Amino acid sequence: MPANVYIVSGLPRSGTSMMMQMLHRGGLPVLTDAIRSADEDNPRGYFELERVKQTKDDPSWLDEAQGKVVKLISRLLLELPAPAPDRVRYKVIFMRRDLDEVLRSQKKMLERRGEDTTQDDEQIKELFVAHLEEIETWLRGRSDIDVLFVSYGRMVTDPRPGAERINRFLDGVLDIEAMLSEVDPDLYRNRKQGGEA
Repeated sequence: MPANVYIVSGLPRSGTSMMMQMLHRGGLPVLTDAIRSADEDNPRGYFELERVKQTKDDPSWLDEAQGKVVKLISRLLLELPAPAPDRVRYKVIFMRRDLDEVLRSQKKMLERRGEDTTQDDEQIKELFVAHLEEIETWLRGRSDIDVLFVSYGRMVTDPRPGAERINRFLDGVLDIEAMLSEVDPDLYRNRKQGGEA
């Protein structure tokens, strides 16, 4: 029987790297190529695997991912192979973050890279909302996927309840205290004033 593939997903800048760090520290093996190194936007690293970007044409990385956790941005979830009796089950931790914070974080990252930031935030937010609705509907329709939605804001400001939920979702295999050691409130930049992410 194939082992589960564990996936951390969400919009870019929604806390997926932090969650990868927590799971890694908690004892779950990660699948990453370390091509993208840590920088000012993600001081503790990105935990990415370039090959996931070609999943539609070449999903062979899934053979290496059994029993491990890998990061996929939300749009790449749609390229996971269709369910079949001989395929693995996916357990997805999907990060949610206030969309104003996501946009602010993305804009600051683009500024640091010298890229264009003259975007229409409201238009992009509408696209994000539609995309997230599509993803959630798609997830509910996949019989081979279990999903846990996690608030980035709550995970940073009060991490223990979230870590315990994640541990239950992953069958109690994690070291919760080690996970909590990876949560750094100082990295919760671009926080929405007066609100919870």
